[in-house]
Amino acid sequence: MHSTLRTRRSPKQPARRTRRTALAAAAAVTAGALALAGCGGGDDKSSSDRTSGGGRESGSTVTLPELNGQSLEVSAVWTGAEQANFKKVLAEFEKRTGAKVTFVPAQDPIINFLGSKIAGGQPPDVALLPQPGAIKQAVDKKWAKPLGPEAQAELGKNYSQGWQDIGKVGGKQYGVYYKAANKSLIWYNAKVFENAGAKEPKTWQELMTTAQAVYDSGVTPFSVGGADGWTLTDWFENVYLSQAGPEKYDQLAQHKIKWTDPSVKEALTTLAQIWGKKDYVAGGAKGALQTEFPVSVTQTFAGGDQPKAGMVFEGDFAQVNIGETKAKIGTDAKVFPFPAVGGQAPVVSGGDAAVVLKDSKAAQALVTFLASPDAATVQARLGGYLSPNKSVALSAYPNAVQQKMAKALIEAGDDFRFDMSDQAPQAFGGTPGKGEWKELQDFLKNPADVAGTQARLEADAAKAYGS
Repeated sequence: MHSTLRTRRSPKQPARRTRRTALAAAAAVTAGALALAGCGGGDDKSSSDRTSGGGRESGSTVTLPELNGQSLEVSAVWTGAEQANFKKVLAEFEKRTGAKVTFVPAQDPIINFLGSKIAGGQPPDVALLPQPGAIKQAVDKKWAKPLGPEAQAELGKNYSQGWQDIGKVGGKQYGVYYKAANKSLIWYNAKVFENAGAKEPKTWQELMTTAQAVYDSGVTPFSVGGADGWTLTDWFENVYLSQAGPEKYDQLAQHKIKWTDPSVKEALTTLAQIWGKKDYVAGGAKGALQTEFPVSVTQTFAGGDQPKAGMVFEGDFAQVNIGETKAKIGTDAKVFPFPAVGGQAPVVSGGDAAVVLKDSKAAQALVTFLASPDAATVQARLGGYLSPNKSVALSAYPNAVQQKMAKALIEAGDDFRFDMSDQAPQAFGGTPGKGEWKELQDFLKNPADVAGTQARLEADAAKAYGS
């Protein structure tokens, strides 16, 4: 990825909701706050149904060793409900194996945090790393240990090849992607759609038709959080993945093709169909560039059937901001997958991977458990969580909205792609006022300048990638 791990969004702007903060905050929206129907509260097995200290308990899918008396430390940057819910997963592991697991809160950037722990001779046994580049960095520093055969077997049973591959470095499996985000979603105000007679679109052309219907009804179609450049990179990535295809996406992510490539021109031209219509964007380009991500969401659902916009694009973590309004998810606030632009509908994702730092029977058992549907099901029932594990039943998720998001993530199979800007050097893909963030903000301001935008993107990328 790059030599210095970047957080999901730069910590240089604490006043803004970073992407990592948005993801963590989404987890803090409890199942009760989101529920469209009753939701389960964790493991439904009684203590009498469990085995004590190893083996396979009744109804489980994975065999774990006896670890009575062995201690483990697990580290992640998660806080609040996200941390509390993960601790319930760790408690389930303790009950099944007899191990004692301690959660050690980390700080971003986690590689720096782990470096200090390792320098002090106290690394955690397992760490949850948020980007593919972080895994590679841990391997390059000789911190990470390859996964054992049991964990690899669980991965093979439960994960698509794509999710397995992004946890590999040099052909060896180091990471288990335990948690994912679906960043290919468009949320909409259900009352606005009803008044406009609009339907959920499945293609880009249908999205344009829907936008026109919303506009004709007297509501601006889109809310765009352009003050946060990362939202614009997400727009681009979804259009580009669907239109140019996964192979080109990978090439651009690695800077194996230039940003002056015709495929980039096509994607920017497509984006201009929305960004270039000032009446289609709340506040026009000037207003969008002054709108931070949280506001872009809340202004779509505040104001009843006369909000500032009818739709807002972003990932599953937008639900936390919807929760700040009176809108009820699944009733007033609904969601549909990002429409297919050229090929199939895109699925752009992020995620957190479990990596072993201290190789032991207990650490390997924990990552094996995290690769199983048993672990993911515990947290899925609690809400605010999506798993890339295809063996997790959709019924484990507490409401229809989360089930829909999880279904789209799983059905993408190997055609999903990890966030492109999260794979880029921070100077290009993750710094406010620079690189891709700035160039796309400038493009939002002037969508007619496709060629100039491409040239500036390429100049920035070449400098950041060193090529």
